Amino acid sequence: MSIKVEDVMVEEVMTVEAEASVKKAVEIMNKHEIGCLIVVKRGKAVGIVTERDMLQRVLVGGRNPEKTKVREIMSAPLVVGSSQMEIEEAVKRMFEMRVKKLPIVDKGKLVGLVTLTDLARYQPHIIELLKKIIATEVAPKRMKKVVDYYVV
Repeated sequence: MSIKVEDVMVEEVMTVEAEASVKKAVEIMNKHEIGCLIVVKRGKAVGIVTERDMLQRVLVGGRNPEKTKVREIMSAPLVVGSSQMEIEEAVKRMFEMRVKKLPIVDKGKLVGLVTLTDLARYQPHIIELLKKIIATEVAPKRMKKVVDYYVV
């Protein structure tokens, strides 16, 4: 039996408008105790903003979070997966594209989010796949940290 992304993804994905202030995005993230938001423009997912983006692009850069727009600091274009892809394929895409969070889009609509942490905790065979990827490919340090913490 193959396991699909829809079996492990979070379906309640929090979003923020591209024109919202970074301060507003931080308030949403704090309220829901989450580490990222999908950025939308006219109802369409166009990017992602993470705690790391805020630290590097706002705090370290000395920018005003009340005046800085989310669109100015978001990561784009958005790397996405589909709910019907196998989780092994999702893991490979995340490593290839160097992302830890994969928004799930079906027929142009945001339907979920899966993270490297979700996948690392989910199945023993994913753990083996992650070990192989880390051993054979150059993995970004921040992704290797997740695998080392949850897997090794």
